[in-house]
Amino acid sequence: MITILEETPKNPITLMGQRAGVCWGADIHDKEKNYRRGLDCIRSGHHRVMEYVNVEMIIDGYSARVIREWYTHIGGAPTRLQASTRYINYKDFSYTTPPLIEKNQEAAEIYHQTMNTIAEACSRLESECGIPREDAAMLLPLGMTTRIVDKRNVRNLIEMSHQRLCTRAYWEYRLLMQDIGKALGEYSEEWSYLVNHYFVPKCEVAGYCTEKKSCGKAKVFSAVADILNKQPAMQE
Repeated sequence: MITILEETPKNPITLMGQRAGVCWGADIHDKEKNYRRGLDCIRSGHHRVMEYVNVEMIIDGYSARVIREWYTHIGGAPTRLQASTRYINYKDFSYTTPPLIEKNQEAAEIYHQTMNTIAEACSRLESECGIPREDAAMLLPLGMTTRIVDKRNVRNLIEMSHQRLCTRAYWEYRLLMQDIGKALGEYSEEWSYLVNHYFVPKCEVAGYCTEKKSCGKAKVFSAVADILNKQPAMQE
C-alpha cells in the first residue's frame, strides 16, 4: 500500500515553474504562467527544477528485501524511517510470497511452512526462553513485510522508474514502482501528467533497449549491442 502524505504538493509542475521563475525574473504570482513555465522546463530537459518537488509517502506491505533495494537510490538526499524489529511485535509477521512460488503447490507449501516455523520460533524465544525481542528478531527473513516513511524529490523518483519499470528489474520492485505511480497519478491532475509521461522504462527514454539481454519490447541499439557482445569474459 502506498499512502501519499499531505505534505506532497498537489501542483508539482506549477511549483517547478514558480521556482524557475525566481531565477528568470518572471512573474511568479500567476499560477497559469508558472504551470506553463514548469512544463517548458521539463520538456526542454531542464530537470533540476524537479528537485524542488518532494514526495512524502508511506510504503507499507512490501518485503524488507525490496526496501533494501529501495535504499540504494540515494540521489537528491532522500530520507526515510523504517518499522523497527526491536520494538514492533513481529512474532506473527506478514510476508511476501513470490508469484512463481505461489503458483507451485509444493513450493508454496514449503515456503509457508517455513515462515510459520520462524514465527513460532520467534514467539517461543520470547515467551519461553526470555530472549529480548531485538534478539529473537534476528530470525526474521528478508521476505518479511515492513513499513517505511519515505521522502525524496520527483527527479529521483522519475530516474528510478526508468530502471525499475524495466522488465529486467526484480518483479517486486516493478510492482512497487507501479503502485507508487498509481498513487501519485490519483493524487492530482498534475501528478497524473507527470506519471503518464515520465514514469516509464528506460527503453522509452533512450528509444532503444540498453540491456544486454533484452525482453524484446524495444530493439537493441546495434552499436551498443556490438560493444556488449565484444566485452571479454570476466576473469575469476
